[in-house]
Amino acid sequence: MNLNRSESSLHPVSRRDFLRTSVFAAGSLALARHLPAAGANAAEPIIDVHGHLSYSGRTDPVFLAHQKALGVTLTILLPSGVRNAGHPGGSGENEPARQFSLARPGEFLFFANEVTDHPEATKVIEKHLKLGAIGIGEQKFRIDCDSPGSIRIAELAREYNVPVILHFEHELYNKHIERFGKVLEKFPTVNFIGHAVAWWGNIDKNHDQKNSYPTGPITPGGITDRYLTDYPNCYADVSARSGYGAIARDEAFYRDFLNRHQNKLVYGSDCAETTGVAPSCFAANTIAAIRRLAPSKEVERKILYGNAKKLLKIA
Repeated sequence: MNLNRSESSLHPVSRRDFLRTSVFAAGSLALARHLPAAGANAAEPIIDVHGHLSYSGRTDPVFLAHQKALGVTLTILLPSGVRNAGHPGGSGENEPARQFSLARPGEFLFFANEVTDHPEATKVIEKHLKLGAIGIGEQKFRIDCDSPGSIRIAELAREYNVPVILHFEHELYNKHIERFGKVLEKFPTVNFIGHAVAWWGNIDKNHDQKNSYPTGPITPGGITDRYLTDYPNCYADVSARSGYGAIARDEAFYRDFLNRHQNKLVYGSDCAETTGVAPSCFAANTIAAIRRLAPSKEVERKILYGNAKKLLKIA
């Protein structure tokens, strides 16, 4: 995995950089890099930054068939926290995600995760970063987005130079999205990827925070739109019902949104559906909408592939 290090070999290497370089070197051999040489979609690969194992009871073979039907060529697995028993929407744990990825080199990579405010959160996450995780998340826990635990997670992400995926949900997960700008300011070298109902609802300036799945025309000037505009380290994952809903509710707005934020959007599925086929699968609907609404083929390829490749430092 390409770390894009700019330092000369004559400069001293920190312990963190040495560990990270060693981990990625090992991971490169084990995962054989993802650029596909076979399959119907090899000419136009798709990176899915938001996959879950055992999502709503979906079996591994069905999950693999779902991803193939979508045309996804590389999936990033996002585990739940080790101590997150009983958490709704549990998505598998750190070690299963790692093992699943190692067993399918070139098709899957994985993030590391833990409950944000658990006293050993950073220890657990760091362990799996050393084992080859390329990011942190999905952080979906009952804390404020600027909580002390969240700050510790961001500090770890800065040390290891990896992104963080955050699930925003009003009065539930990563609460107080209106305060997230302070986190973006505090950690300018950490890339944060926003996702979920509060994130996508707030592209609308007049969003009702209690409405998880709004419909109808969007009023420009929403806080999410401003974050993407104002902070170079802010990105958005277009996954889930909420991500597709932001497209479907106002395609005219979204067409311009895609154009303005063409370097900030990454594709994800976050889908428990079994077929991977439109119209029943919103992840498939999202791909079709991006292809239809993107102002050019170049922009389409950025969102479905290029931005994630760059953001996740995939060679």
